[in-house]
Amino acid sequence: MKKNKSVVLAQINTIVGDFEYNFHKIEKTLFKARTKGGDFIIFPELTLCGYPPEDLLLKPKFIQDNLMYLEKVANLVESEYIVVGYADQNKNKIYNALAVLHDHKIIKKYYKNHLPNYSVFDEKRYFQEGNELATLNVDGIVYNLTICEDLWVKNGPADKLKANIVLNISSSPFYLNKLEERIQLLCDKAKKNKTYIFYCNLVGGQDELVFDGSSMIISPDGKILAMAKQFKEDMLYYELNFETTKRGRIESTYSKIEQLYKALVLGVHDYVKKNNFKKVVIGSSGGIDSAVVLAITKEALGAENVMSVTMPSQFSSKETYSDAVKLSKNLHVPLKIFPIKSVYDEYMQLFKKEFEGLKFNTAEENLQARIRGNILMALSNKYNWLVLITGNKSEMSVGYSTIYGDMAGGFGVIKDVYKTSVYELARYINREKEIIPNSIINRPPSAELRPDQKDQDSLPPYELLDKILEEYIEKDKTYREICQMGFDKELVRQIVQLVDRNEYKRRQAPIGIKITPKAFGKDRRMPIVNHYI
Repeated sequence: MKKNKSVVLAQINTIVGDFEYNFHKIEKTLFKARTKGGDFIIFPELTLCGYPPEDLLLKPKFIQDNLMYLEKVANLVESEYIVVGYADQNKNKIYNALAVLHDHKIIKKYYKNHLPNYSVFDEKRYFQEGNELATLNVDGIVYNLTICEDLWVKNGPADKLKANIVLNISSSPFYLNKLEERIQLLCDKAKKNKTYIFYCNLVGGQDELVFDGSSMIISPDGKILAMAKQFKEDMLYYELNFETTKRGRIESTYSKIEQLYKALVLGVHDYVKKNNFKKVVIGSSGGIDSAVVLAITKEALGAENVMSVTMPSQFSSKETYSDAVKLSKNLHVPLKIFPIKSVYDEYMQLFKKEFEGLKFNTAEENLQARIRGNILMALSNKYNWLVLITGNKSEMSVGYSTIYGDMAGGFGVIKDVYKTSVYELARYINREKEIIPNSIINRPPSAELRPDQKDQDSLPPYELLDKILEEYIEKDKTYREICQMGFDKELVRQIVQLVDRNEYKRRQAPIGIKITPKAFGKDRRMPIVNHYI
């Protein structure tokens, strides 16, 4: 057995369906690793086509192109060994596959045995399960080849073969506490099987998903020997010596709030850039949600690529207007001002006879939100700016938002962030200096769509609301089960009914970044017509 083996975990940020881009990224990474003497270079799951490719896999030409680019990568490979993820076709069946490339050839293939079909995963829709295990012997070192879920299942491929190293290529999406779960799993597996684990994970944003990287190498005694950066592309080099185990580079892990912030920044950056938008536009109300979204977006894209727009009405306070202006200055983000009172008055004149004798209610409130939505969409159409909506998960859950109004846009930055976490983000953003005016953080939240309006006129305190929402949405507890936890029965019934009643709204909302174990969208598919409580 060769004592030393130079390993490179190449966590790269790919683009779904852009084979040329992904090929050149692999090529560049390969050449860089080669100059540093990399013997074994490992790329993430489905590197060639990007993850998840979803219904693109149903296009025969997509599979053909993917296989053609696999051959192109193989032609680049010389004396090193390359492990790359791709989609294979065998007897008209599609497989989530891994290829080992060496000396300009494909020398080994492996088909993923265990296909996840829960949460955001839908792999059984596209792929056939592999039914064979695979090892690779290089210089007397035996590698057990696995792909993502193969490592997570009990008595799976990672457990069934004796090998010096379990090699796992992965595209494991981020949510809060996922890294800790991953580390625990990998350490337990390595210790149980008395083997090294080489784990290479994808990094980058894809639609609502964020992949956080954090590729790592684990020792047979369950210790982290090396760990790549989180939320960034990285090439993790490690010199493996079976006689004298040494620690390599281990990147620091982030706190929970730092992970949340960095995931949102990466998600915004990649969604905007990968969709070929240059600039975004955000409605800035002087409230906490839009302030946090503006700060995150500025960090992701740069101030020159962000336009803030404030649209005061007769119900807007001088304080919120002043804060919107101050926030823009603090972030060095340009601000456009469009007062909406005259437009609103025109609507009221139009409906004068129709609404005569009727009380002011959500019709008038929502008109204001829809006027603002129209203004933002007009700017979007004129300048090709992407509209980012600012609604949070607490509001989206109970329908405290206006369809075709503040829900109008292309991407929801904090759609999966509860209101209590929005305040945590604001304090984190202000950790070194006041960026978000403290008056925004300290002021009771309000939609400012009627005189003296406060969120808590319609909703319970967010600290209480978010706890109930987490039990109902994240943990799938029923009304009765939540009541048994000691919450007020009438309050729980009100909240549960609001969540269920507003499913139709959420179906029409733009996608947003997933950061909890269960986000609205692919994670949670509830019927709109639904009488179960």
